[in-house]
This record gives sequence, C-alpha cells and structure tokens, in this order.
Amino acid sequence: MRKPAAIALVALAAVTGCGSDGADEGLGHVVSARVVRVIDGDTIEVTIDGAEEDVRYIGVDTPETVKPGSPVECYGPQASAANHRLVEGRTVRLVFDAERRDVYDRLLAYVYTETRGQPGKGRFVNAALVRQGYARTLEIAPNTEHAPQLSRLQAQAGRAGRGLWDAC
Repeated sequence: MRKPAAIALVALAAVTGCGSDGADEGLGHVVSARVVRVIDGDTIEVTIDGAEEDVRYIGVDTPETVKPGSPVECYGPQASAANHRLVEGRTVRLVFDAERRDVYDRLLAYVYTETRGQPGKGRFVNAALVRQGYARTLEIAPNTEHAPQLSRLQAQAGRAGRGLWDAC
C-alpha cells in the first residue's frame, strides 16, 4: 500500500512543479528582495539573488496609473506615491500564498518592509495601503490567507472616508 502512495506523491510533485530548489514553494515561503522600482500602487520590481522580478501585491488593487490604453484613475497617483514612500529602495520580505505567479508571470506576494535592527519585523505593506484608503481589496482564490484582515481594514477605511473612499 505504501508504494502506490509514494508514487502518487512523486507524480503530484512533478505536475505541480514542486522541486527541491524551493523555486515554487507556496504558502508562507519567504524571500528577501531589494525594491529597484515602484511600478504603481500595487506592483513593484525587485531583485532576488541578482534576478529582476515584477511583484504584484496579493489581496489589493489600487487605481490604475500606468495600464496601457487606460486613463489614470481617481486616486491612482496618490496610491502610487504612497507605495513609493513605503517601499522604494528598501529591502522587503515577500511572503507567498498558494499560487506563486499570475498569468503575466509576476510574483504574487504579501510584502513587508524590513525594520532596521529588528529582523523579521516590519510593516505589512498590502494592509497599510488598504488601511490608509489607497487600495481596495481584491480576493482571488486560492491566494486568500489575509483576505479577512484586508476586508476588515477596507471596511474601516470606508467608514472613516479615508483616501479613495472620500475622493472617488
């Protein structure tokens, strides 16, 4: 009985792309990265082990500012500026959920700033954007680990009329 189960696990690992190098590890896997460019309110470009990667924040959506063929949306410039203030030029921790990449091959992550002298401590950027009214929640299964928290923060920001909830 053990042999078929082992074969099934090996087959599952091959199909899902799980390898020993950790490149496709999901839920809770953490990577340190340096932000080299802020693209907009919910997307950054980082360097990980010398390679550049685009990172899309999980669970949030900010108004568009750079989408080809689309106008700049209400509160988009403010959301982009807030993201610049939070992460530009900083080292961040990327924490992955169930799916590691989206259809555009961007990494999907919860982003945390590093606090000097306090390894593992820092601001949860996705939540800060929602809390301050720069972003709405965007729940896309299976990446929903922080969906309840982000939803609560959105409701609070909306009730308080913060950011886009007042301006748009």
